Amino acid sequence: MKAALLLLIFTVSAFTIQAQKPQTLKQVIELKMPKTADDDMPGTRGASITWHPGQKKYYAVFAGNIGYPLAVFDEKGKRLSSDDLTAMLDTRGLWYDPVTKLVSGNGYDDNGWFTYKLDAKGIPTDYDVTYEDMNQPHPQCVGAYNPTAKKVLFLYDGMVYIYNSDAVLQDSLTINWGMKKTDDPQGGAAADIEDYNYTALIYTGVKGQELGFLNKLENQIELYDIQNGFLSKTLLLPETATTELSFNFAYTNGIYWLFDMKNRKWIGYK
Repeated sequence: MKAALLLLIFTVSAFTIQAQKPQTLKQVIELKMPKTADDDMPGTRGASITWHPGQKKYYAVFAGNIGYPLAVFDEKGKRLSSDDLTAMLDTRGLWYDPVTKLVSGNGYDDNGWFTYKLDAKGIPTDYDVTYEDMNQPHPQCVGAYNPTAKKVLFLYDGMVYIYNSDAVLQDSLTINWGMKKTDDPQGGAAADIEDYNYTALIYTGVKGQELGFLNKLENQIELYDIQNGFLSKTLLLPETATTELSFNFAYTNGIYWLFDMKNRKWIGYK
Protein backbone atom coordinates (compact mmCIF):
# COMPACT_ATOMS: atom_id res chain seq x y z
CA MET A 1 0.00 0.00 0.00
CA LYS A 2 2.80 2.39 0.95
CA ALA A 3 4.69 1.52 -2.23
CA ALA A 4 1.60 2.22 -4.34
CA LEU A 5 1.09 5.55 -2.59
CA LEU A 6 4.72 6.54 -3.15
CA LEU A 7 4.43 5.58 -6.81
CA LEU A 8 1.30 7.73 -7.16
CA ILE A 9 3.02 10.72 -5.53
CA PHE A 10 6.06 10.27 -7.78
CA THR A 11 3.85 10.03 -10.88
CA VAL A 12 1.87 13.15 -10.00
CA SER A 13 5.08 15.06 -9.18
CA ALA A 14 6.68 14.01 -12.46
CA PHE A 15 3.55 15.07 -14.37
CA THR A 16 3.53 18.45 -12.62
CA ILE A 17 7.19 19.07 -13.40
CA GLN A 18 6.62 18.07 -17.02
CA ALA A 19 3.55 20.34 -17.27
CA GLN A 20 5.53 23.31 -15.96
CA LYS A 21 8.44 22.73 -18.35
CA PRO A 22 8.59 25.46 -21.05
CA GLN A 23 7.52 24.35 -24.51
CA THR A 24 9.58 25.29 -27.55
CA LEU A 25 7.54 26.45 -30.54
CA LYS A 26 8.39 25.63 -34.16
CA GLN A 27 7.49 27.46 -37.35
CA VAL A 28 4.64 25.75 -39.25
CA ILE A 29 3.38 28.29 -41.81
CA GLU A 30 3.96 31.76 -43.24
CA LEU A 31 1.70 34.27 -44.99
CA LYS A 32 3.37 36.75 -47.33
CA MET A 33 1.55 40.09 -47.35
CA PRO A 34 1.20 41.98 -50.66
CA LYS A 35 3.13 45.06 -51.80
CA THR A 36 6.66 46.19 -50.99
CA ALA A 37 8.17 49.22 -49.31
CA ASP A 38 8.42 50.86 -52.76
CA ASP A 39 4.65 50.72 -53.36
CA ASP A 40 2.17 53.38 -52.35
CA MET A 41 0.45 52.65 -49.01
CA PRO A 42 2.31 49.38 -48.31
CA GLY A 43 1.83 49.26 -44.53
CA THR A 44 4.47 48.38 -41.95
CA ARG A 45 2.99 46.86 -38.79
CA GLY A 46 0.77 43.81 -38.79
CA ALA A 47 -2.46 44.62 -36.96
CA SER A 48 -3.88 41.13 -36.59
CA ILE A 49 -4.84 37.88 -38.28
CA THR A 50 -7.85 35.58 -37.91
CA TRP A 51 -9.07 32.24 -39.27
CA HIS A 52 -12.56 31.72 -40.71
CA PRO A 53 -13.37 28.01 -40.18
CA GLY A 54 -16.31 28.06 -42.59
CA GLN A 55 -14.35 29.67 -45.40
CA LYS A 56 -11.16 27.83 -44.34
CA LYS A 57 -9.28 31.07 -44.93
CA TYR A 58 -6.94 33.40 -43.05
CA TYR A 59 -7.60 37.16 -43.01
CA ALA A 60 -4.63 39.42 -42.22
CA VAL A 61 -4.41 43.21 -42.14
CA PHE A 62 -1.96 46.03 -41.51
CA ALA A 63 -2.41 48.72 -38.87
CA GLY A 64 -2.19 52.40 -39.63
CA ASN A 65 -4.33 53.45 -42.58
CA ILE A 66 -7.50 52.57 -44.51
CA GLY A 67 -5.36 52.19 -47.64
CA TYR A 68 -2.98 49.61 -46.17
CA PRO A 69 -3.29 46.01 -47.42
CA LEU A 70 -5.82 43.44 -46.28
CA ALA A 71 -5.07 39.92 -47.51
CA VAL A 72 -6.89 36.57 -47.63
CA PHE A 73 -5.04 33.23 -47.66
CA ASP A 74 -5.97 29.57 -47.89
CA GLU A 75 -5.09 27.10 -45.14
CA LYS A 76 -1.66 26.40 -46.67
CA GLY A 77 -0.72 30.09 -46.93
CA LYS A 78 -1.46 30.79 -50.59
CA ARG A 79 -2.79 34.31 -51.07
CA LEU A 80 -6.25 34.38 -52.68
CA SER A 81 -6.94 38.12 -52.69
CA SER A 82 -5.69 40.74 -55.14
CA ASP A 83 -2.73 43.06 -54.62
CA ASP A 84 -5.00 46.08 -54.27
CA LEU A 85 -7.37 44.82 -51.54
CA THR A 86 -7.22 47.30 -48.66
CA ALA A 87 -8.21 47.42 -45.00
CA MET A 88 -10.99 49.96 -45.80
CA LEU A 89 -10.88 51.04 -42.15
CA ASP A 90 -7.91 51.88 -39.89
CA THR A 91 -7.87 48.44 -38.26
CA ARG A 92 -6.37 47.15 -35.01
CA GLY A 93 -8.03 43.92 -33.82
CA LEU A 94 -9.48 41.21 -36.04
CA TRP A 95 -11.51 38.14 -35.03
CA TYR A 96 -14.01 35.54 -36.24
CA ASP A 97 -17.45 35.61 -34.64
CA PRO A 98 -18.97 32.08 -34.63
CA VAL A 99 -22.47 33.49 -34.04
CA THR A 100 -22.56 35.76 -37.09
CA LYS A 101 -20.01 33.60 -38.96
CA LEU A 102 -18.30 36.82 -40.06
CA VAL A 103 -14.91 38.50 -39.66
CA SER A 104 -15.10 41.42 -37.25
CA GLY A 105 -12.66 43.75 -35.55
CA ASN A 106 -11.94 47.02 -33.81
CA GLY A 107 -10.52 50.14 -35.38
CA TYR A 108 -8.09 52.79 -34.25
CA ASP A 109 -9.34 55.29 -31.67
CA ASP A 110 -13.00 56.18 -32.33
CA ASN A 111 -13.36 54.16 -35.57
CA GLY A 112 -15.51 51.71 -33.61
CA TRP A 113 -16.08 47.98 -34.04
CA PHE A 114 -16.84 46.67 -37.51
CA THR A 115 -17.70 43.61 -39.61
CA TYR A 116 -16.46 42.85 -43.10
CA LYS A 117 -18.90 41.96 -45.88
CA LEU A 118 -17.64 38.94 -47.85
CA ASP A 119 -18.40 38.00 -51.44
CA ALA A 120 -19.14 34.46 -52.66
CA LYS A 121 -15.42 33.65 -52.61
CA GLY A 122 -14.93 34.92 -49.07
CA ILE A 123 -13.15 38.13 -50.09
CA PRO A 124 -14.05 41.33 -48.17
CA THR A 125 -15.83 43.89 -50.36
CA ASP A 126 -17.02 46.41 -47.77
CA TYR A 127 -17.67 46.75 -44.05
CA ASP A 128 -20.36 47.79 -41.57
CA VAL A 129 -19.58 49.69 -38.37
CA THR A 130 -21.48 47.77 -35.70
CA TYR A 131 -20.55 49.97 -32.72
CA GLU A 132 -19.45 53.56 -33.25
CA ASP A 133 -16.93 55.61 -31.26
CA MET A 134 -14.05 54.35 -29.09
CA ASN A 135 -15.02 51.12 -27.36
CA GLN A 136 -11.59 50.24 -25.97
CA PRO A 137 -9.31 51.58 -23.22
CA HIS A 138 -6.77 53.20 -25.59
CA PRO A 139 -6.78 54.25 -29.27
CA GLN A 140 -4.09 51.71 -30.24
CA CYS A 141 -5.52 48.63 -28.49
CA VAL A 142 -5.74 45.39 -30.48
CA GLY A 143 -8.85 43.40 -29.55
CA ALA A 144 -8.89 39.63 -28.98
CA TYR A 145 -12.15 37.69 -28.94
CA ASN A 146 -13.41 35.16 -26.39
CA PRO A 147 -16.10 33.32 -28.40
CA THR A 148 -17.36 31.25 -25.47
CA ALA A 149 -18.18 34.25 -23.29
CA LYS A 150 -18.80 36.56 -26.28
CA LYS A 151 -16.32 39.09 -24.88
CA VAL A 152 -13.65 41.27 -26.47
CA LEU A 153 -10.42 41.65 -24.51
CA PHE A 154 -7.94 44.54 -24.61
CA LEU A 155 -4.53 45.09 -23.02
CA TYR A 156 -3.72 48.52 -21.65
CA ASP A 157 -1.19 49.71 -19.07
CA GLY A 158 -0.55 46.20 -17.78
CA MET A 159 -4.22 45.29 -17.28
CA VAL A 160 -6.80 43.37 -19.32
CA TYR A 161 -10.10 45.13 -20.00
CA ILE A 162 -13.14 42.99 -20.84
CA TYR A 163 -15.99 44.29 -23.01
CA ASN A 164 -19.24 42.46 -23.73
CA SER A 165 -20.59 41.83 -27.24
CA ASP A 166 -22.44 45.16 -27.09
CA ALA A 167 -19.13 47.01 -26.71
CA VAL A 168 -19.72 47.85 -23.04
CA LEU A 169 -16.87 47.63 -20.52
CA GLN A 170 -17.74 44.93 -17.99
CA ASP A 171 -14.63 44.06 -16.03
CA SER A 172 -10.85 44.33 -15.75
CA LEU A 173 -8.13 41.90 -14.68
CA THR A 174 -4.78 42.58 -13.06
CA ILE A 175 -1.96 40.51 -14.56
CA ASN A 176 0.75 39.21 -12.25
CA TRP A 177 3.55 39.62 -14.75
CA GLY A 178 6.00 36.72 -14.73
CA MET A 179 4.51 35.26 -11.55
CA LYS A 180 3.05 31.79 -10.99
CA LYS A 181 0.34 31.25 -8.40
CA THR A 182 2.87 29.46 -6.17
CA ASP A 183 5.24 32.44 -6.10
CA ASP A 184 5.44 34.73 -3.08
CA PRO A 185 2.89 37.53 -3.67
CA GLN A 186 4.80 39.83 -1.32
CA GLY A 187 7.62 40.04 -3.82
CA GLY A 188 5.52 41.86 -6.41
CA ALA A 189 5.61 41.26 -10.16
CA ALA A 190 8.52 39.09 -11.28
CA ALA A 191 8.75 40.85 -14.65
CA ASP A 192 8.61 44.43 -15.94
CA ILE A 193 5.59 45.24 -18.13
CA GLU A 194 7.91 47.32 -20.33
CA ASP A 195 9.41 44.02 -21.54
CA TYR A 196 6.08 43.01 -23.10
CA ASN A 197 4.20 43.92 -26.25
CA TYR A 198 1.89 46.63 -24.91
CA THR A 199 -0.86 46.80 -27.55
CA ALA A 200 -1.72 43.15 -28.28
CA LEU A 201 -2.82 40.15 -26.26
CA ILE A 202 -4.21 36.79 -27.38
CA TYR A 203 -7.05 34.54 -26.23
CA THR A 204 -6.37 30.80 -26.66
CA GLY A 205 -9.50 29.22 -25.20
CA VAL A 206 -7.35 26.69 -23.31
CA LYS A 207 -8.54 26.35 -19.71
CA GLY A 208 -6.09 27.89 -17.26
CA GLN A 209 -4.01 29.27 -20.15
CA GLU A 210 -6.56 31.56 -21.75
CA LEU A 211 -4.57 34.79 -21.98
CA GLY A 212 -1.29 35.17 -23.84
CA PHE A 213 1.30 37.96 -23.88
CA LEU A 214 4.52 38.45 -25.84
CA ASN A 215 7.64 38.91 -23.73
CA LYS A 216 10.10 40.56 -26.12
CA LEU A 217 13.00 40.61 -23.65
CA GLU A 218 12.86 36.85 -23.05
CA ASN A 219 11.78 35.98 -26.61
CA GLN A 220 8.80 33.99 -25.38
CA ILE A 221 5.02 33.87 -25.22
CA GLU A 222 3.53 33.58 -21.74
CA LEU A 223 0.09 32.11 -21.03
CA TYR A 224 -1.92 33.23 -18.00
CA ASP A 225 -5.01 32.00 -16.18
CA ILE A 226 -7.94 34.33 -16.87
CA GLN A 227 -9.40 33.56 -13.43
CA ASN A 228 -6.47 34.89 -11.39
CA GLY A 229 -3.98 36.54 -13.76
CA PHE A 230 -1.10 34.22 -12.86
CA LEU A 231 1.42 32.69 -15.28
CA SER A 232 0.59 29.07 -16.13
CA LYS A 233 2.76 28.20 -19.15
CA THR A 234 5.78 29.52 -21.06
CA LEU A 235 6.30 29.03 -24.80
CA LEU A 236 9.84 29.58 -26.05
CA LEU A 237 10.27 31.12 -29.49
CA PRO A 238 13.07 30.17 -31.93
CA GLU A 239 16.05 32.53 -32.04
CA THR A 240 15.03 33.44 -35.59
CA ALA A 241 11.63 34.76 -34.48
CA THR A 242 11.08 38.51 -34.73
CA THR A 243 9.28 40.15 -31.82
CA GLU A 244 8.03 43.71 -31.41
CA LEU A 245 6.80 45.85 -28.53
CA SER A 246 3.60 46.81 -30.34
CA PHE A 247 1.23 45.08 -32.79
CA ASN A 248 2.63 42.15 -34.88
CA PHE A 249 1.30 39.47 -32.49
CA ALA A 250 -1.80 37.27 -32.79
CA TYR A 251 -3.31 33.82 -32.24
CA THR A 252 -5.80 31.95 -34.38
CA ASN A 253 -6.52 28.40 -35.60
CA GLY A 254 -4.35 26.99 -32.80
CA ILE A 255 -1.28 28.86 -34.10
CA TYR A 256 0.77 31.67 -32.53
CA TRP A 257 1.60 34.40 -35.04
CA LEU A 258 4.34 37.02 -35.26
CA PHE A 259 4.67 39.54 -38.07
CA ASP A 260 8.14 39.94 -39.59
CA MET A 261 8.10 43.59 -40.63
CA LYS A 262 11.33 43.39 -42.65
CA ASN A 263 10.13 40.49 -44.81
CA ARG A 264 6.43 41.42 -44.60
CA LYS A 265 5.34 37.96 -43.48
CA TRP A 266 3.03 36.61 -40.81
CA ILE A 267 4.88 33.59 -39.43
CA GLY A 268 2.95 30.94 -37.54
CA TYR A 269 4.38 28.84 -34.69
CA LYS A 270 3.03 25.78 -32.95
